[in-house]
Amino acid sequence: MFYRAFRFVMSLLLRNFFRIEAVIDPTQALSAKGPVIFVGNHPNGLVDPGLLFVLVDRHVTFLAKAPLFRMPVLGWILKGLDALPVFRKQDGAGDTTKNDSTLTASVDALVKSRAITIFPEGKSHSEPQLAELKTGCARIALDAFAKGAPVRIVPVGITYADKNRFKSLVHVEVGAALEVSSFATAEGSKDAEAVRTLTDAIAGALQAITLNLEQWEDLPLVETAEALYALKQGDQAGDVERQKAFARGLSLLRAEQPDRFDALKHEVVAFRRRLDLVQVRPAELTFQYRPATVARFVLRNLVWLLGLPVFLVGMVVFFVPYWIPIGLVVATKPEKDTESTVKVLTLLLLAPFWWALVVVLSWLQWGPVGLASLAVVPALALFTRWYLERRAAAFRDARVFFLFFSRQRLKARLLAEGASLAQAIDAVAEELRPRVTSQA
Repeated sequence: MFYRAFRFVMSLLLRNFFRIEAVIDPTQALSAKGPVIFVGNHPNGLVDPGLLFVLVDRHVTFLAKAPLFRMPVLGWILKGLDALPVFRKQDGAGDTTKNDSTLTASVDALVKSRAITIFPEGKSHSEPQLAELKTGCARIALDAFAKGAPVRIVPVGITYADKNRFKSLVHVEVGAALEVSSFATAEGSKDAEAVRTLTDAIAGALQAITLNLEQWEDLPLVETAEALYALKQGDQAGDVERQKAFARGLSLLRAEQPDRFDALKHEVVAFRRRLDLVQVRPAELTFQYRPATVARFVLRNLVWLLGLPVFLVGMVVFFVPYWIPIGLVVATKPEKDTESTVKVLTLLLLAPFWWALVVVLSWLQWGPVGLASLAVVPALALFTRWYLERRAAAFRDARVFFLFFSRQRLKARLLAEGASLAQAIDAVAEELRPRVTSQA
């Protein structure tokens, strides 16, 4: 009961904090039956297990570092979810031999055809690529298989557009399941070679469904190159699969043709800098502002003015809970990979308190009629967020329109430069495509 109730709350919270783009087909592995280990990369603190918690269709047992169980509210939640503690030396967690009982409990859960979730990097981090995996996942899987459990390992890749920004995109991709039977021997985890081979296979599966860069400075290069390629192809920019392919191609080009790489990088970065100066995306260079299009835009936004009074009420009601998580991050200065965790957990605790406070104040002010705020407050919160998001997009569209309407020569020059760069990027993409595809 607690598991289902908390899953509903977390789903509501995370789906409103992020725009979740889940790629579950063709395997449908998140609803897989039998003994399953879900493994994921770990770029964003407690948000990562929260995403799997929300997306996996069955009851899952989580492995979490021991210090979390000692935290006031979080520890109570983890115990309520039947999570298992992992004792790490770097946490000062004392006797790490206690992990033996955790590993035994994990194996027993798989033997009973349950599902567990592990983040085998062993830590949350903000590095641009997958960290070296610990061997615990492979050891658990091999021991469970040795006890007769037909274990499968399902890799889940998590890629954030901007992991600490409200309403940013998070791309969750499920890879093909690894059958532990292909790696197992009768010795289970005592076979060091089998443990290493399975760990390497898990790493390879996660690398295939995540964006791995040699350095963070490559990210704007990959994003801009992919956007220019999409511009030439007439596609939507920001395709995560294409960005992953571009990251692999970037690595190949840097290693094999450094001079060509440096020249192309210089041109792309310079073009990106010019776009940033006028705050324009590559796709916006091709917008056509015909009279009918402009008229529809104006009319649609005049209609939106009808919702403005309700939006302003929402901004007043939720001004304090909106800024408290942000202020807490500024005050505590957490690591980058835990900023979203601080914000989400703060909202998790603050939202019901604020809801109750508004209901009580409404009841004191208007009596029984004020109890209607029980239903009105959540609806107002969702409407305010939705309205704010839509209006921000509309203001951006209007700003780009007025910029290019008044500076046609600037638009033409940027479009010509973008088209030329897109041609060069397309040539490189076609040249490297066979090898990039084989890597994937």
